[in-house]
Amino acid sequence: MTNARVVLTTVGLKEVADKLARELVERRLAACVNIVGPIRSVYRWRDKIENEQEFLLLIKTTAESAAELRTALKSLHPYELPEYVEIAVDGGSEEYLAWLATQARGGE
Repeated sequence: MTNARVVLTTVGLKEVADKLARELVERRLAACVNIVGPIRSVYRWRDKIENEQEFLLLIKTTAESAAELRTALKSLHPYELPEYVEIAVDGGSEEYLAWLATQARGGE
């Protein structure tokens, strides 16, 4: 197991995805954010089945920055209940993981 984490979230507009990704990298809460999409999300919300176009953000961060990242997403994210799924990285390129750790350093 490494210190690296991948956090998933979705937003409805590309412009919002771009702005959110940039803000997280500028704050050093993420080393890198990949924006994937548009994608189609089907989910239940308030007893209704939704079928919406969204953009998926793959946020690369560290365990230490994850709590601050979660707090930032709560304030920056436009959704009432933003997706926040944190996945521990089990392995990977040592060089990439070292770079990630130097870039995602929380609110430094």
